[in-house]
Amino acid sequence: MYGWIWRHLPGNAWLKALVSLVLALAVVYLLFEYVFPWAEPLLPFNDVTVDQGLADPSTAVTAGSGVVR
Repeated sequence: MYGWIWRHLPGNAWLKALVSLVLALAVVYLLFEYVFPWAEPLLPFNDVTVDQGLADPSTAVTAGSGVVR
């Protein structure tokens, strides 16, 4: 696939490399601006399940103190 794209780009190797870089940046831009925001609500990254009753709150360690209550 990349060979096909390289052969169909205009110019010498330096121009092809520059056009390839611009095409790659355009793809990254489209992904970040349109595809990822569209897909983000469909992904379960924020669906966090914490089972209640597994930990006793009286044995919690306070942040930074290292003391067990």
